[in-house]
Amino acid sequence: MSMKVVTITLNPALDLTGSMEKMHVGSVSLVQQGSLHAAGKGVNVAKVLSDLGAQVTVTGFLGQDNQEMFCQLFAEIGANDQFIRLPGATRINVKLVEQSGQVSDINFPGIHVNEQDIQRFEQRLFQLADDHEYFIIAGSLPSGLSPQRCASWIEQLGLLGKKVLFDSSREALIAGVDAKPWLIKPNEEELAQFVGHPLHSPEACQAAAQQLADKGIANIVVSMGAQGTMWLNQGQWLHAKPPKMPVVSTVGAGDTLVAGLCWGHMQNMDKSSLITFATALSALAVTQVGVGVPDINKVTALQNDIQL
Repeated sequence: MSMKVVTITLNPALDLTGSMEKMHVGSVSLVQQGSLHAAGKGVNVAKVLSDLGAQVTVTGFLGQDNQEMFCQLFAEIGANDQFIRLPGATRINVKLVEQSGQVSDINFPGIHVNEQDIQRFEQRLFQLADDHEYFIIAGSLPSGLSPQRCASWIEQLGLLGKKVLFDSSREALIAGVDAKPWLIKPNEEELAQFVGHPLHSPEACQAAAQQLADKGIANIVVSMGAQGTMWLNQGQWLHAKPPKMPVVSTVGAGDTLVAGLCWGHMQNMDKSSLITFATALSALAVTQVGVGVPDINKVTALQNDIQL
């Protein structure tokens, strides 16, 4: 049973999250409470996996001017920090959470990477491939890194027999899918971008996911928010639907799902347990601010209420 996993965040961010009653576009909006913390999809996944008991190595690119919060988080979760440090500052992304549960994301471009930076990262990545089986590449790409280059890593890791979980969007997703990652987790919107038309029903999502399966991707997981999770594996669909949850913030729920899917596979859970576990984990994530698993017993309790 494998406990070791590498999470890759190529374009991390400090998340500035503000909770407000309602956002007034074009005028003043008052934030009731705010927080600033180290984030980025792969970083979020690392935190959840660490809470579950995995031995996590984190890597990607990090600006050295404001790395303190990241270093602090990695120390707290006991992660092995293999990030490549670059001159400059890691970006700050703004997330505005309204009382209705609506979240507005304002994402900044992030640090620029050059060929030398990319080669340093590549070298580190393939060193880690010597003794790790699971690799999670999550989030957007920084400027200077092409989707094709990222896809080449997915392909090379796959050829080395590694299990690559890939969670990205837009051009990165389109290029990455051709490299046949072992698992992808698009949401409805990302899946719609991929097929080029809106998807209005679970059936439409299934048809779109089938196109991806035809490309040779072993696991396709579609996250559909309150509608739950659909998983296509070896021609078989499973649909797990959670009960209605009191939503505090949806930030990080998708990353939590990815962590749950990875952990379930690492623990060799059977299919039904795996999908209900990952869905329960993700459903609980929306009831809290920030990612993490404060109480595993709540996850196992909720697992019994997931409809399959």
